[in-house]
Amino acid sequence: MGLLGTVGARPGASYYSAPMSLTLDEMPDALLILSFGGPAGPDEVMPFLRSVVKGAAVPEARLQEVAARYQRVGGRSPIVDATEALVSAVRAHLASEGPSLPVYLATRNWTPSLVDTLAQMRDDGVRRALVFVTSAFSSWSACRQYLEAIGAAWTAVPGAPRIDKIRGFWNHPGFLDAVGARVREVRPEGDCLLLFTAHSLPTAQAAGCAYEEQLREAARIVAEDLGGLDWDLAWQSRSGPPSVPWLAPDVCDRLTALAKEGEDRPIVLVPLGFVADHMEVVWDLDVEAVDRAAELGLTVHRAATAGTHPAFVTMVGDLVRERFGPQRPVRGRLPALPDVCAATCCPPGR
Repeated sequence: MGLLGTVGARPGASYYSAPMSLTLDEMPDALLILSFGGPAGPDEVMPFLRSVVKGAAVPEARLQEVAARYQRVGGRSPIVDATEALVSAVRAHLASEGPSLPVYLATRNWTPSLVDTLAQMRDDGVRRALVFVTSAFSSWSACRQYLEAIGAAWTAVPGAPRIDKIRGFWNHPGFLDAVGARVREVRPEGDCLLLFTAHSLPTAQAAGCAYEEQLREAARIVAEDLGGLDWDLAWQSRSGPPSVPWLAPDVCDRLTALAKEGEDRPIVLVPLGFVADHMEVVWDLDVEAVDRAAELGLTVHRAATAGTHPAFVTMVGDLVRERFGPQRPVRGRLPALPDVCAATCCPPGR
């Protein structure tokens, strides 16, 4: 979403998208892929975690607990390699299919930082860039927080290029096709149950956005595409004090309930709310959920995230190309998300 006019009352409040039909001098001349970020080595784990929770009252013991998970897998988050692979794939796709734009990488919480990347883009002569945020669904943490980070970085970099955020893509055919394809890669022959997962949110925050509605609609479409398989939605990665209600059930609690209900079909865990593997996906599903399923005697398979699936990479290119014309493909019952986010969208619900 482009920065037009004066800065608003809070970071990101003045971000608005360019019109769908762009004039020649409004054409973007670069693409920025903006990721959550993650540590690339053991020495970066604690500094990264402190960056993520900056300003929040998170006990040191909790940070140490999470850091231990990173160290168990070598201290390097899988999101680092996953995001670099996506940048390389999108760069090759745009070079082949157009428009031929340089592709930059930035992260919201680590390196390369938004400030450093915007400064590099400015120095490279970029005047106007599109930004693809690697979060598909609408919520404060998955959308509004990124807008605020973009606004703060733009303000901190004199002469930074104008930034236009690409619309949310949860119901874009390319994303849904990629999710379905990942399920097909691991689903067993015959019947099975799809257990979709997404990052839990405080219920007060979820009440102010369409996050859960979008996830349920996306799950319905994917399950229907796979032949009308039964499906359910569970949550993962909740944090914060137990006194604060979050979306439930947790994926491990849901597995326990399914076992008590006598579920004997194979279960495919589908991390629908994530576009790339990172520590929460690996720990919550590949460790905790798999361990719980083994204790319960359940058979589980874990589908990969969209990652660099060709349908997903092509989708990124399509989202760039649609800025040059009226095409806005979507699947399902809900419309495409707007290019312009309302100033009141996705409140934090604190």
